[in-house]
Amino acid sequence: MSTTLTATKTLEATLAPPTRCKEQRLQQTLSEYRDALHDAFKQDCTTMNATNDVVTPYNLPYQAKDALKSYVPKLHNTYNANELDDEHPVRFVNRAGKFDCDSSREYEICWNVPQPGRGTNFWIPLRLNPKQERLWNDLLDDESSTGVGELRLQKHRKTWTLHVTVEYEVEDTTEMPENATRVGFDIGESMLVTGCALQHGAPTEPLLIKGNEAKRLRKEIHTTLTRLQERDAPEWRVEERFSYYQNRLTDIIEKASQKAVAYATQFENPVIVMEDLAYIRESLDYGKYMNRRLHSWAFARLQDRIEDKARDAGIPVRYVHPQYTSKTCHACQHIGYRPQQAEFECKNLECHVSTFQADINASANIARRVDPWGESLPLKPAGDDSPQDGSRCDTATTHRETSGIPSQMTLTAFQESKPPASND
Repeated sequence: MSTTLTATKTLEATLAPPTRCKEQRLQQTLSEYRDALHDAFKQDCTTMNATNDVVTPYNLPYQAKDALKSYVPKLHNTYNANELDDEHPVRFVNRAGKFDCDSSREYEICWNVPQPGRGTNFWIPLRLNPKQERLWNDLLDDESSTGVGELRLQKHRKTWTLHVTVEYEVEDTTEMPENATRVGFDIGESMLVTGCALQHGAPTEPLLIKGNEAKRLRKEIHTTLTRLQERDAPEWRVEERFSYYQNRLTDIIEKASQKAVAYATQFENPVIVMEDLAYIRESLDYGKYMNRRLHSWAFARLQDRIEDKARDAGIPVRYVHPQYTSKTCHACQHIGYRPQQAEFECKNLECHVSTFQADINASANIARRVDPWGESLPLKPAGDDSPQDGSRCDTATTHRETSGIPSQMTLTAFQESKPPASND
């Protein structure tokens, strides 16, 4: 029996070479957006209202300001980011997704580029990725269920690139097994992948794959390309070095996804559960523009490869709401806090969990949420009006019963795990 699921993908298009006037307007929008982003981030804006107060004076289209009001609180509340890279793209909410198609033109599809003020928008042709032509056609079909999500505009050297997040329906023939073992995967920076299976409601035999090498390579990519550009190196030399690092990072992603799926297969009737992070899904190669510290490339590419390998192995894959997975106690579902990057502390004095490994706690929460009861989100701290992004609507707030298993995992109880030996 097949079911219909909603999948998320990022469409990629290159802007046709703009005229000098359009180039200047694109560059002005990019510079103004980055100034507003850094200003709001430095002022520690953790709510939409606070971000709105900072970004309102900037000369930006409303679609970009609305995107900032959603994005800046996530940097603080979700990622606990301490710094920003200088190469962020311009983000637009879905109301910027206005396209026109005419088969008689050299470039059939044009994008209406948002600009501040009334009547100032302009059209620019798009060069599409041929492999994504079907999804572009579905996006422009009024009768299709494919919908536009966030848009991101980025300049990489002399080229402008547009990325459009779309949601579309797919047929899923992989059913949830009875008595399923839920296996949650949390993707992060210090720990590239943290896996945790729930057996009898308790975390079991977690998997930890460190992200040190990926983090080092991302930093090296940025430093090397910057130096080459400062020295006016030939374009072929820049592309050669970028491809070199791209291949090394691809190898890291492939090995990590293989270990993750191998970990899941050791459990009976496994179901892989991951966070639905559509708002940071970049289908580009390795964060040409995103914050190196946040490495959005890993979220999209690594999740996609885990999903591909899991489906090949016949393991169902499910996505759940991402809110508060890192700040919620997996045992009692109360909001706690992270005094350190790898440490979670529960504030509930009646809970048997006091200090816990933060990444394992997050992956356990992710695994638990595949249960319909787990989709309910805990209460947010008073005064925090940041959006419940990643879902079409928020579910009712409920609290789960405190776990009856009086066991606790300490910070030092786990080392980097190795997957079981393959039977191949």
